[in-house]
Amino acid sequence: MSCAVPAAAGGGSALPRSAAAEGSQQSHEEDDRKVRRREKNRVAAQRSRKKQTQKADKLHEEYESLEQENTSLKREIGKLTDEMKHLSEVLKDHEKICPLLHCTMNFVTVPRPDALTSCLPR
Repeated sequence: MSCAVPAAAGGGSALPRSAAAEGSQQSHEEDDRKVRRREKNRVAAQRSRKKQTQKADKLHEEYESLEQENTSLKREIGKLTDEMKHLSEVLKDHEKICPLLHCTMNFVTVPRPDALTSCLPR
């Protein structure tokens, strides 16, 4: 007495047709889910790369702007240094001939306006 189950006709599968179709549908749904997930991941990766590129571009623009500002400030420092040297020379030259610096009244504790008028040439 043998209890063998005969194979389904034409399918060669031991599962009934409805179970095989159900398994195929599940596999198809899983494939669809995988495809959607991959597409969603691809889009997210593109968005991330784009955002990263924009950030790098913004940093590069900021770098160039700061470089220009730095160059401009260095130029201004040079001009101001030259002006300071020039004004120091002018002051030295003036100190040599200034009557107020050579006036003996500068050392007296007299109110300043009188001291100035007494040292000025008449």
